[in-house]
Amino acid sequence: MEPRISIITLGVQSLTESYNFYHHGLGFETSGTPKDGILFFKTTGCCLALYPYQQLAEDALLEASTKPSFSGITLAHNTHSEEQVEQILKQAELAGAKIIKPAQTTSWGGYHGYFTDLDGYLWEIAYGAMWQFNPDGSLLIK
Repeated sequence: MEPRISIITLGVQSLTESYNFYHHGLGFETSGTPKDGILFFKTTGCCLALYPYQQLAEDALLEASTKPSFSGITLAHNTHSEEQVEQILKQAELAGAKIIKPAQTTSWGGYHGYFTDLDGYLWEIAYGAMWQFNPDGSLLIK
């Protein structure tokens, strides 16, 4: 297997509300609409997809009766400055996100904060002076 993640799919309760959050609220680009039954958002590195939670569980042959409050997974967006961390957290909050951890200095020398989207998926918005980026905006991993 090649070390690559092609798509991250989030199971959502309302495709329409999540579409509005990610597309209109956060500005993620897509050519799809909720009527398509699944949404694919253009991101650098991999694709973010939204699919109805119940249908995603059924597709994987799993029980979808409850969702854990914390799955042990975070999605991260790395920025070029501390100011961008603040701006993105505010943008997410205005779009309906819940701020879990306001932006602050980290123990590892960076600056970050966390929010959850409409379905409780945890996003970290982080800046680190030590990080470098590829020309396409993806994080450079050496």
